[in-house]
Amino acid sequence: MDVRSGPKRPYHHGDLRNALLDAARAILEEESVGALSLRAVARRAGVSHAAPYRHFPNHEALLVELASEGFAELKAEIVEAAATQGAEADRVAAVGAAYMRFVARRPALARLMFGPQLPNREAFPSLAESADAIGDEIGRALHDSALGLAVWAAVHGLAMLVLENVIDLGQRRSGLDVLPSRAEILLRSLFTVRPE
Repeated sequence: MDVRSGPKRPYHHGDLRNALLDAARAILEEESVGALSLRAVARRAGVSHAAPYRHFPNHEALLVELASEGFAELKAEIVEAAATQGAEADRVAAVGAAYMRFVARRPALARLMFGPQLPNREAFPSLAESADAIGDEIGRALHDSALGLAVWAAVHGLAMLVLENVIDLGQRRSGLDVLPSRAEILLRSLFTVRPE
């Protein structure tokens, strides 16, 4: 019997799904979302080009998974920051700094989570729920859903202006690591009630 025409060996990879996600995360942060194809992910993970389709039916499904993971990670950081005790301005500053730390550490993921790379968001209700959970968590942290929405809008707008190089908060010279402290300062001044 010819070995080449013998029975096929079963496909085996210790943890294919996580290997693919690790490869996708690396490509996203080291290169860009534009470089993130299923073929590139397979190559980076060291598997066949067909292997990703075992877990992700298409490119969009992979992007949705990455964005969902990002929302869960961001929410966890906000929950941790929400444990800050003190005045409202301190909690606002802590939540804003946590948001900016996430954006500074994972800029490409933040762009994916909130950007136009996922035009069919309505087809993925869990993704919308994950995004809504960010606003809900900020509102809970501040004991006021309207204030939570205002803080989210302010810090997110600031983050996107920085990532798109529209404004410079010192990141051009010092890198993105300066963003959390700069966000704290700005949010504290924006949301501190001044006596008349």
